[in-house]
Amino acid sequence: MRSIWSATTELPRGLELQKDIAAEAAVIGGGMAGILTAFLLKQRGVSAVVLEADTAGGGQTGNTTAKITSQHGLIYEKLLARFGREGARQYAAANQAALRAYRELVETRNIACNFESRPAYLYSTAETEPLEREAKAAAELGLPAGYTTAARLPFPVAGAVRFEEQAQFHPLKFLAALLPELTVYEHAPVIKVEKDTIYTKEHTVRAEHIVFASHFPFLNTPGWYFMRMHQERSYVVAVRDRFELDGMYLSVDPGGLSLRGYDGLILLGGGGHRTGENREGGRYELLRAAARRYFPESEEVAHWSAQDCMPHDNVPYIGRFAHDAPGWYVATGFQKWGMTSSMAAAMMLCDLITGKENPNAGIFSPERYVPTAALPAFLKDGAEAVKGLTRELLRVPQEFADALPPGHGGVVQEGGEKVGVYKDPEGRTFPVPTRCPHLGCELAFNPDETSWDCPCHGSRFDHTGKLLDGPAQEDLLG
Repeated sequence: MRSIWSATTELPRGLELQKDIAAEAAVIGGGMAGILTAFLLKQRGVSAVVLEADTAGGGQTGNTTAKITSQHGLIYEKLLARFGREGARQYAAANQAALRAYRELVETRNIACNFESRPAYLYSTAETEPLEREAKAAAELGLPAGYTTAARLPFPVAGAVRFEEQAQFHPLKFLAALLPELTVYEHAPVIKVEKDTIYTKEHTVRAEHIVFASHFPFLNTPGWYFMRMHQERSYVVAVRDRFELDGMYLSVDPGGLSLRGYDGLILLGGGGHRTGENREGGRYELLRAAARRYFPESEEVAHWSAQDCMPHDNVPYIGRFAHDAPGWYVATGFQKWGMTSSMAAAMMLCDLITGKENPNAGIFSPERYVPTAALPAFLKDGAEAVKGLTRELLRVPQEFADALPPGHGGVVQEGGEKVGVYKDPEGRTFPVPTRCPHLGCELAFNPDETSWDCPCHGSRFDHTGKLLDGPAQEDLLG
């Protein structure tokens, strides 16, 4: 299930970390946010290295729908109510600035990444009042937004908010143009960070400035980010069809679709759910059914999924990691707007590290909310996950293995312990512990991804127990 971005791009490979090193700044995470942060720091004369656990661009950046827009759903009316006019203005201005920065970088460096200016639509097939209020709120904040009833879709809409001069692009082609200019160490997972020292399995990196751009921060404290947001999954099916969209579309209706075009393809997104809450599956089939309904002559080309960090107050955390962690910075909680937020974060963090004031940074400060109920005992109790097991110690009752259909997974109680089991199409069974090594939450099987997912904080593991997504840092079987 490779995305069309991964299937059409070969990124330059990074370096191997072979010794202890030092740099002015070290960025943990080689996705769009991390790469852009290192790139902008280099533009300011700050030497920076990037540490990536796997390969650059191989995480959420490669699975995005790749929209660059300040249109983030029904958000601006909420921001005005929660943060006031100045806070809402900062949010809007930061995202518009990110859009301009992408456009300028693509144009000045002549980056061939299918960058196209497109309007972004927020639509509903059922009601208009929320859209009218959102259009008014966005326009009052200086955004290029207005209400309309016109939309070029294969089904009627009741109304829409249209944002002018937004953009879409190929994210990995864009990254491919930046990576050769940077020092990126791949297959260098970070185990821990203490003060100005980053520890990988074999080496250390010392840096005055340390940026956590690893999607979901893997450290529980300080910061307590695992208590300040959750993760959600969403799904995409790409079909080839002659229908041409005039822009990027996002529904505000329950179960609605997002749509955008790319090189003769239509990307249909939807089926979202909190990570760990998809026991029944069928998310891709919902999108395929929509493709058959609205584009009956289309042909499926690819399908994939993505994971998003969802902060409780709908605003990313960008800035100092915590008040008691000098020299640490964070960029997380991008919701479903990772590409725009990555550039916004890189710009704000670069300003913060180099001592330049950013007029839009206030609303994004991670210090705006820190849980006061978080207790060390909570961490101690929750962390009693299954550790040190080998697959041989996990016994699967034969009657359960026989009853489990090929291609499915389930949980069985055996010897006082719950065991997760997946049976592949050939009939082989793969037992794993069902407790997440992050904080001990019980995992649930996701049949659409054949993965074990954590409903608490969003860690994911493949059917053999190998780690796919954090904040967990180890496989299920150690």
